[in-house]
Amino acid sequence: MLTTGCGFFRGSGCGRVHVPDARGCRLELSRKLPEVRDEARSAAMIRTGRTMSLGESATTAGAWLLLVAGFGCFTPASPSAQTRPGLDRPDERLLPEERQRIEVFRRACPSVVHIEALDVRRDPARFNVLEIPRGMGSGFVWDNRGHIVTNLHVIRGAEEARVLLRDGSSWIARVMGTDPDRDVAVLRIDAPAESLVPIKVEATGTLRVGQTVLAIGNPFGLDHTLTVGVISALGREIRSDSGPVIHGTIQTDAAINPGSSGGPLLDSAGRLIGINTALTSPSGAFAGIGFAVPVDAVSEAVARILGVIPAKRPGLGIRAAEDAWVRELGLSGVLVLEVLAAGPAEKAGLRPTRTTPTGDLELGDLIVAIDGESVSSRSDLARALEGRKSGERVTATLRRGKEEMLLVLDLAMEEH
Repeated sequence: MLTTGCGFFRGSGCGRVHVPDARGCRLELSRKLPEVRDEARSAAMIRTGRTMSLGESATTAGAWLLLVAGFGCFTPASPSAQTRPGLDRPDERLLPEERQRIEVFRRACPSVVHIEALDVRRDPARFNVLEIPRGMGSGFVWDNRGHIVTNLHVIRGAEEARVLLRDGSSWIARVMGTDPDRDVAVLRIDAPAESLVPIKVEATGTLRVGQTVLAIGNPFGLDHTLTVGVISALGREIRSDSGPVIHGTIQTDAAINPGSSGGPLLDSAGRLIGINTALTSPSGAFAGIGFAVPVDAVSEAVARILGVIPAKRPGLGIRAAEDAWVRELGLSGVLVLEVLAAGPAEKAGLRPTRTTPTGDLELGDLIVAIDGESVSSRSDLARALEGRKSGERVTATLRRGKEEMLLVLDLAMEEH
């Protein structure tokens, strides 16, 4: 079918003709205008047997161009032809802060990965092993040895994890370790070093409420999505999907949606300042309040998991009961289930929970404060001891039956 329409010449003798096609796209003649014009005049003279005026030849040339367009001899206009004068470089239309954000995203994007948590099942009919996706999230490349950092809750309960890099390659990951107190997990993939672009991690200085932040992740499976906001507050406490309360988190209004968890939170210079970990919303979608674990806590967790620093922390030498069980008993505090041999608690005389000879359950000591700081859960106890050193002396307030007492303990390093 012959397609007809209007066209126009751009410039003087430039030989570039633009005609809209059926989709509204501008088309460009692939031949130079003088050649088409002369060819059209010659064809007209052959048909009419007379010399045509310049005006007549132009009209004929226009008709000839439409005929050529109808037979698909046009090619898409080059990008430069669609650029307005003075705007040949797109960056000239952008504000300095926009150019900065674009550059930060460009540099950080290759470091961000898509993570799928998988369950492995065997097909009973064919005896094939099936990988069934059970969740997804984000992560980022930590180093060129294949270590990937994400949230623990992204992979929690999964039998396997798959990491998709920016270059499109897919890798099965193994879990190197986790830190439930910070909701951090470290994976490792066997990708070649040239395929890995580690995130920029360095000292960020003091974070301030109001400073600009950028979050990159894969919300709802939409890979490498950038959102921008500010730090709304510092030092927040949230309960992660993994269970423990996470202390000292960054609150931001940069959109963090399901699938964004595990992605990096960056400052305006492109430095990692946190790992996006949670959102607060009655609907489950973003409502202007998101949280990130600070980079210092992430770096420490990764270092412990990878063995760069010992995976030990100062402790009391006890095994504590689950918080849910303590609440069911109508109590508030840390209930001592077990006292470790030769540990600080045993030396100070703390009593564990035990079964009496008659078969009754006798509850152990209930720790309710450390150095006057109230303790109502295991995460509270971990926070009270965080940053302390081995051998440091603390005073524990505890309840033994109906009696309240103070005991002094010398902290000792223990595995966590």
